[in-house]
Amino acid sequence: MPVSFQSGPSSLSGWSRREWLRVGGLGSLGLSLPGLLKGNSITPPLRPTRFGRAKSCIILFLSGGAPQHETFDPKPEAPSEIRGSFRPIATSVPGLHFCETLPYTATMAHRLTIIRSMCTDIHSHSTSGAYMLTGHEPLSKAENVPPGPDDWPSMAAAIGALKPSTRSPLSSVILPDELYNDGHIVWPGQNGGFMGSKWHPTLMKCDPTQQPMRIEGMTLDERMTVARLGERYDLLRQFDGHFTDSVRSGAVTAMSEMHQKAFDLLHSDASRAAFALEKEPAVLREAYGHHKFGQSVLLARRLVEAGTRLVQVNWPREGDQEVKGSPLWDTHANNAGRVKDVLCPQFDRTFATLIEDLNQRGLLDETLVVAMGEFGRTPTHNANGGRDHWGSVFSVALAGAGLDGGQVIGASDRLGAQPQDRPVRPADLAATIFHLLGLEPGTEFLDGLQRPRRLTEGGSALKELIGV
Repeated sequence: MPVSFQSGPSSLSGWSRREWLRVGGLGSLGLSLPGLLKGNSITPPLRPTRFGRAKSCIILFLSGGAPQHETFDPKPEAPSEIRGSFRPIATSVPGLHFCETLPYTATMAHRLTIIRSMCTDIHSHSTSGAYMLTGHEPLSKAENVPPGPDDWPSMAAAIGALKPSTRSPLSSVILPDELYNDGHIVWPGQNGGFMGSKWHPTLMKCDPTQQPMRIEGMTLDERMTVARLGERYDLLRQFDGHFTDSVRSGAVTAMSEMHQKAFDLLHSDASRAAFALEKEPAVLREAYGHHKFGQSVLLARRLVEAGTRLVQVNWPREGDQEVKGSPLWDTHANNAGRVKDVLCPQFDRTFATLIEDLNQRGLLDETLVVAMGEFGRTPTHNANGGRDHWGSVFSVALAGAGLDGGQVIGASDRLGAQPQDRPVRPADLAATIFHLLGLEPGTEFLDGLQRPRRLTEGGSALKELIGV
């Protein structure tokens, strides 16, 4: 819970407001306030049973916007121009139906929670995406808004900074590429925002279908031994020391921290071993799928095993496999064909395989898995047989972290056009994710100007999920 402040220092210890904020942040690093104030009679409030249940998190971001009708929220009673050409199918939960495009996922329904009333009310990829990725509503709702210095940090950034890994130099990772619109216009809300580069998640640009895998800017040259790497890093650190003695700035300090992170990664046997996908059984690699998304998800599981706190897998662009004018899940044309032939077959088997793989390894109960996109698709089809952007209502799937599976939160109306029951906003989803990972949604941190900021504003963790 956030600490309450008066106008002056606390009479308890004489600490300043800033010091209280710093100590509040230490709680997210495993240091409790009662432990710091020995002899104090303060008793921390009781938390719901699932607080901090997740040791790690995997976010599968279905960039482009997956259609709710053809995935988790079919509308068999709606007119044909609304429901489309697919049928609902039974799942492992009696009475719960998914679209027939998700047969593997349907067998995992007893492990899933489906939110059918997610909404941003923004119909632009980049800004609706920023809302989903940060939990904070962006000032602009326009498309193609570039990242700016006043952006809110992403959830990936906040979790990596405030809940860093204790087992890996990689606390928060995004792969296999960043999110961007056509023309490589990068979305806001993917990095440290106003907290600067020290909060940036590690972006791994890679193609895990290629072995040995090379990660842009993070792969050792074949001639570079670990010993030589250490020698060069020592030399770089000496140069940095002389330079930073004469030029003091946040940017220089952040650059040094990035050098340290890169060195730690290249020097860590456990982290580098996580990239060796070729060590996985062929049958398991096949189950994940020999495509960029599938192998990226397998890499995410290996990184989590190696101690990474959060891995976000963005649905990748794969060149010739994309229909011109309809990249990713952005099915403005031939929605049914794209969903049936390319999108759902890849997502369906990969997602189900991840859930079962984590379960068999004993990792599902301590790993939160979230499948989401920036928005859904329109209830009606356009003249090209596609569905257009729709932030008014869409679906999100969650699993793991001790969540009760087989449940549905909220509902859309009979057309899949608006929330009918229990609308869920990105701030609510962000608060839930933070809570399950052991960060109070009301946690305050200091920005670059030493102003207190709250992780979430205007939202609350979903009671159905946090064990109230």
